[in-house]
Amino acid sequence: MKTATTRAVENIYPSADFLEKKLSSGGKLRIYNGIDPTGPTLHVGHSVVLHKLKDFQDLGHQIILLIGDFTAMIGDPTDKKATRKKQTREEVLENCKNYAAQAGKILDMSKVELQYNSEWLGKMSFADVLELTSKFTVQQMLERDMFEKRMENKEPIYLHEFLYPAMQAYDSVHLNVDMEIGGNDQTFNMLAGRTLIGKEGKEKFVLTTKLLTDPAGVKMGKTEGNMVTLDDSPENMYGKIMSQPDSLMSVFFECATRVPMEEVEKIMKLSPRDAKMRLAFEITKIYHGEAGAKRGEEHFINTIQNKEMPSDIPEVQANTGDALSELVFKNNLVSSKGEFTRLVKEGGVQVGGEKLHDPFYKIAGPVIVKIGKLRYLKIKV
Repeated sequence: MKTATTRAVENIYPSADFLEKKLSSGGKLRIYNGIDPTGPTLHVGHSVVLHKLKDFQDLGHQIILLIGDFTAMIGDPTDKKATRKKQTREEVLENCKNYAAQAGKILDMSKVELQYNSEWLGKMSFADVLELTSKFTVQQMLERDMFEKRMENKEPIYLHEFLYPAMQAYDSVHLNVDMEIGGNDQTFNMLAGRTLIGKEGKEKFVLTTKLLTDPAGVKMGKTEGNMVTLDDSPENMYGKIMSQPDSLMSVFFECATRVPMEEVEKIMKLSPRDAKMRLAFEITKIYHGEAGAKRGEEHFINTIQNKEMPSDIPEVQANTGDALSELVFKNNLVSSKGEFTRLVKEGGVQVGGEKLHDPFYKIAGPVIVKIGKLRYLKIKV
């Protein structure tokens, strides 16, 4: 039980002691996490929360995975310096079609309650919305850091962005949950749910997990374009982990693996290369099994340590004038066109063995493209 309330945990509201007493009482909690389908795949950042949900699932509690198919169309403003681009209903449903299968790599989905918040939010009348918003104040919403920053910079804050925390709060009420688990960046939204459900006389625990961030403190995720996706091939997943800075290894072990922390302490005393190879193996094994992790490791050793070009480079047919960014995105070599642009600027893309400097490069003939250290694509014209 202690691992559930300590490993990868940032904060617990109202307190860890209160939650542990509740857990010790033997009652079964309804615990949920909500995911807005803003991209077609979950990523290792999501896995931190999924592992935490699994901790509680193993203790016998009821886990609810909520797909925010309605809230995704609005857009969560959390940590966003500008308004999110709205998504259509079709885009949202396309994005989340494989979420359950991906989450099933960690959770026992046969015991998970899968919900979609369009089932209730999409049916609210204007009177219902007014009643919901009457539970919150403008001052409460303005406490959000990103809103304060936008006001300081004289940037717009749209009314629908104010409504997002209220909608997420209503999810807690509708699902009648006892606890919500989410990344530390979701604290404001989750506490809004605690406030709303508290008005009905019920306690709601909030557990926030640590975030996987790059050295600049930027959260690894879909929008940022720096993610390791749960759909990555074993070769790409292993290679992406190996490309992470040494300084992140400890938090990756804690948050994204199940290796006991006592063993992690021993691993971290190894050379940085050996420790990181163990990290890459453990993460890849979760999603691709032992055999997949070994394949990813062998690929890394052959292509990076021995500097060989892989013999099984995927091929794709293209036309002269096709945008390279579109081709590598469609073939899952990058998670977004934004990531491709960033990699080009950082010198991480090679075309025909030469560094690419133009993110708008168009195909002129057959060529082999290399993305980062491990991702290849053979383009036929």
